[in-house]
Amino acid sequence: MPPDLSLHACAGRSVRPVRHDLPMERSSGVAEDGTVAGGLLTARAGVAALDDHGVAVALDGLIDGSGIWSGRGALAGIERTGRYLAGTWEPAAPDEGPGTAGEGSWARFIGRIGAVALRAAVEPTRDERRRRLLALLEIWADSPFADPEARIRTGLVRPADGGPAAVRDERGATVAVGWAADGLRKFVDVRTGLPAPPSLGTIEEVTDVPRGWGSAGQVRRLVDLVRERGPVPWDLHAVTVLRDGTGMGRAAASFALAGMLAAGYLPRLDDREREIHRLKLAEIEDGVRERGRMGPLDRLELMADVLPEDPAELWEPQGMRAVAERIAQVWRERYGRRTVVPERTFDAVVELNPSSLSAGRFCAAFTDHAAIRGLGSDLDTWIRNSDSGFRPFATAEDWGLRDFDDTLRAVVPNLFWVCTELPAGDPVRSGVPGLVRALLERLNHPGLLLDAGSLSRAVGHTVADVRDRFGSHPYTDGPEPLHVESADDGLTVVVDGVVDRRGDRSQPELYFRPAFYADDDRSRTLLAARADSRHSPALELVEWLRGPVCARIVERVEDASLPTGSYETNPAHSAPALTAQAATELGVDQDAAALYLQLLTLRTPSDRNIRTWNGWKPARHHKAAAVLAERGLAVEDKRARAGRRLFLPGEWIHAKKPYQPMEAWKAQLLGLERAYNGRLATPLPLPTRTLPELFAHAWGLVREGRGPSA
Repeated sequence: MPPDLSLHACAGRSVRPVRHDLPMERSSGVAEDGTVAGGLLTARAGVAALDDHGVAVALDGLIDGSGIWSGRGALAGIERTGRYLAGTWEPAAPDEGPGTAGEGSWARFIGRIGAVALRAAVEPTRDERRRRLLALLEIWADSPFADPEARIRTGLVRPADGGPAAVRDERGATVAVGWAADGLRKFVDVRTGLPAPPSLGTIEEVTDVPRGWGSAGQVRRLVDLVRERGPVPWDLHAVTVLRDGTGMGRAAASFALAGMLAAGYLPRLDDREREIHRLKLAEIEDGVRERGRMGPLDRLELMADVLPEDPAELWEPQGMRAVAERIAQVWRERYGRRTVVPERTFDAVVELNPSSLSAGRFCAAFTDHAAIRGLGSDLDTWIRNSDSGFRPFATAEDWGLRDFDDTLRAVVPNLFWVCTELPAGDPVRSGVPGLVRALLERLNHPGLLLDAGSLSRAVGHTVADVRDRFGSHPYTDGPEPLHVESADDGLTVVVDGVVDRRGDRSQPELYFRPAFYADDDRSRTLLAARADSRHSPALELVEWLRGPVCARIVERVEDASLPTGSYETNPAHSAPALTAQAATELGVDQDAAALYLQLLTLRTPSDRNIRTWNGWKPARHHKAAAVLAERGLAVEDKRARAGRRLFLPGEWIHAKKPYQPMEAWKAQLLGLERAYNGRLATPLPLPTRTLPELFAHAWGLVREGRGPSA
């Protein structure tokens, strides 16, 4: 007979030693309706009704594979796993286990249950999700997972074919908690003595679980307090504490404080949740992108140990602010602290919506570029084979290439906006010269490869078709030979497409090394061989960054002539001589002349923007507008999505979001082309002039009689 064994199933509660020679509770099989013969899946009446379909949503962002968490008894599977490890439950058949909960990523909660508890406790969490989280926490408190003295490990095992899903003996117990993938299964084990616990097979990876907030007593107390007092009231000042302590945006700080920093969770916020967070839809969408590549484990570890030792402190007046300070500390240790930008600047970037970056990451590219992955140091890249049957692709360590590419594509097209529509002295605007220098340094690194788009079908369909253009030397810089044909002329790498199930071959992909891109024959060969540049604009972005217009724009930022707090979009400050000339020749005052130049050139001269840029009160704005209308230089009207009542005479071109409607004359001036339906449906092209130069060019057209007319 094996000796008596005891596990601390929970802290702060006495537990009888488990005797393996005594009969244990048994299950006789799981039915599709979530019950077992003789009782519920879980010992807790009422929990079964909460199981499955809402559990994955309640845990969204903290688990993997949420789409496969329904229909198999998730809460009950977690409970039975804990009871099997504690020795208080045994399956009906020796080779059966407690059953899986999702794909097993819940095992990461061990030592990190504080993240779940935070989400369960705070006011923004929806009630139906809170009920499931509280049910999970109650189950957790009664399991070995909440015992700080239990010796628990997690890992990956390669089980024997047909082997059991759970094993137990006098040394402890081991349970498989996920399905097999590539012959491996996740497992949790607990040791009761010095020897290692029994194994399900060959252990490939194993680690002791961390120990943080979440003893049984703490978990039970938090659950009881939420049930007695209701959720912890939301504290908007605590959100500010977290924002200021990290430099993240207000929306992301609000989500992090609520334990909801998860891309999948946030779009499903209801009206009540949005009202508690005090966020607009655009802010919510931006907050979702804040940590786009933060995985579930990252989120768990960010919030695992931020709750107070006594959960009752959460309901104190400063309770959530202390939590915010602890989250901020962990954030800074893991990700660093960004420069805090003015709220008006941040809100303007949210409205700008640089789609590949959140507003926080966009601003950080200017204010803290040395800390941005892919910007602070040279990036070595290579082309690797795909593991999924797709064509090879360019990559780098730790998402570095994706981060650099996202930054390049978001920052360069909006550089003109930053320099012109943010005031002098703004930290984002002031960071333009440093960011441009960093980008140019990275682009000069010979080890950097960027996507140049697909090979034009008019040029060829395989690498063999373009040997005369790019030579016969294959690409050999990667760690392994490519599975498809390639050609590398030193500047350009051409990689063959792959054949899909239907037998269709994709077009070859082009990559280029920016360090060697110049005004030479190789570069012209690359430009002539690629397909539509709109899908892969890296070549144009690189060329523009190295060009004279970018250099002159940077000089404008470095020039101290623009007074602090003023805007380049106000020609009275950025082009005072031109404004005076226009006023004289038009026979109007300086305000009307400045407003006219703005109407001629600026993409979004809304009433709100004009008053911000010019520092005008409504009365001064109305006076200047009336002068232009009286002289026939502008017309008053109401037009959708314009945000203004004063327009240039002539045709108006409509556009749907995110594109901006505007006068046809101005669209031509800015180089915008119409779509097939006559609307504006393309982003602004890269600028060919600084803004003062654009003011001067527009005024020159007016003087030549080529200005806007009805």
